[in-house]
Amino acid sequence: MATRLPLICLLVSVTAIAADLSPERYWNTALPNTPIPNSLRHLFTPDFTDEKRTNVQVGKGGVNVNSGKGKPGGGTAVNVGKGGVHVDTGKGKGTHVSVSGGKGHGGGVGVHTGKPGKRTDVGVGKGGVIVHTRHKGKPVYVGVKPGPNPFVYNYAASKTQLHDDPKAALFFLEKDMVPGKEMNLRFNEEDGYDGKTAFLPRGEAETLPFGSEKFSEILKTFSVKPGSGEAEMMKKTIEECEAKRVGGEEKYCATSLESMVDFSVSKLGKDHVRAVSTEVAQKNAPMQKYRIAAAGVKKLSDDKSVVCHKQKYPFAVFYCHKAMMTSVYAVPLEGENGLRAKAVAVCHKNTSAWNPNHLAFKVLKVKPGTVPVCHFLPETHVVWFGY
Repeated sequence: MATRLPLICLLVSVTAIAADLSPERYWNTALPNTPIPNSLRHLFTPDFTDEKRTNVQVGKGGVNVNSGKGKPGGGTAVNVGKGGVHVDTGKGKGTHVSVSGGKGHGGGVGVHTGKPGKRTDVGVGKGGVIVHTRHKGKPVYVGVKPGPNPFVYNYAASKTQLHDDPKAALFFLEKDMVPGKEMNLRFNEEDGYDGKTAFLPRGEAETLPFGSEKFSEILKTFSVKPGSGEAEMMKKTIEECEAKRVGGEEKYCATSLESMVDFSVSKLGKDHVRAVSTEVAQKNAPMQKYRIAAAGVKKLSDDKSVVCHKQKYPFAVFYCHKAMMTSVYAVPLEGENGLRAKAVAVCHKNTSAWNPNHLAFKVLKVKPGTVPVCHFLPETHVVWFGY
């Protein structure tokens, strides 16, 4: 059965057919002068996503898109014309259609069919037509070590976290950030899915349940067994998103790149803002000894910032928090095997509101509010700041 929706401010022409409601397009529209960090760009086209072009027929009646595989009734037909948007999934399966005006970021039409991770997405916007066909199923859960997220500062460290969590080594004192200083570090981080998670378009992410009161529905949506290690990991992420904020910080869990951009821009503005992340020359580099290079440390910001930490979840979710009284540094590192890294460090000048048993205090043997506490960002995390 066809579904009809009124068309809102959609302009279609023979030479410039609409397309591309991708997260990357949204970023470039909202922040044209801000480069996308590689840590985020890698989440646009993961190994489990294929991008395919599709035949587009343009006539007086509008635009016809067919994402099928050549079999009659085997695909999703999307017709865009003067009368509106017509969608036919062929087998009566659920279809999500989003229509937005041409003036906003990524204005156009988005059509999503099927379940998360098992669907065809059709984007119709200003640049053409793009069809994303995802492989069946979500990323395979490979397991992750349990323990509190050290970047949520109201949690106490677990009994074994000091010795078992590689992220413990990421914390250091600001006074130690000098050329020649040596530290044992690992910048890649376990996410439970071997780095296979990806951003979902906001229109899709917002249709999915998210929150502790919907946890049973979440497990059914992603076909996760209650009580399993994967279920406990997802539950922990949601609890951290819903936890009380620390001191005067503002926090937000972004379930899409678009919502991360909106939160960061709302706190920092968009005219003079940068987003940076740690970059290591070798993928999945092991724990090793690094030395701060002679080129020295460069301070990037000395005021407020928004730090977004990638969470453990079936699709890309970031725990973002605006922090006042922070400094952001670029730190060049040289590994003992010659490996080079462009690390990003954040220093918190006021830690008085942190849990006194937080991992950082146990690692550094200091008390809350006494000295600035710094940490390197894992490769998948990003910090935003004004300049």
